[in-house]
Amino acid sequence: METSRTEYLGGYRTQATHMLSSQTIITDAPLDNKGKGEAFSPTDLVATALSSCMLTLMDITANNHGFTLEKAKVKTTKVMAANPRRISEVIIDFDLSGGNYTDKQKSILENAARHCPVAKSIHPDIKVQPTFNY
Repeated sequence: METSRTEYLGGYRTQATHMLSSQTIITDAPLDNKGKGEAFSPTDLVATALSSCMLTLMDITANNHGFTLEKAKVKTTKVMAANPRRISEVIIDFDLSGGNYTDKQKSILENAARHCPVAKSIHPDIKVQPTFNY
């Protein structure tokens, strides 16, 4: 089954539709690459997919180990490089201060984050820097 369909809307903008849910995402070229910056850029989505995947896998893993991920938040920063233009680094700052985790649970959460499918799919030249704040 198809995952998505993407349509070019003009003006460096696309609309992607998720085939299973019919949810849509608009992308826009970033300000530093002729865009308006009015929506996620495709590279923003890559960085955001990484942090979302990490957070989701942390929750699944916590559940599998009999505890819950409490009020977790993530700040994601994408760093671009030139020649060729590409993502060079993704800085992921987890705020896990909403939970009261044991050292063992912290280790389980951090290990889960580092082994999410998106993290395993990112090119090794991209520096991924997660920070876990409890």
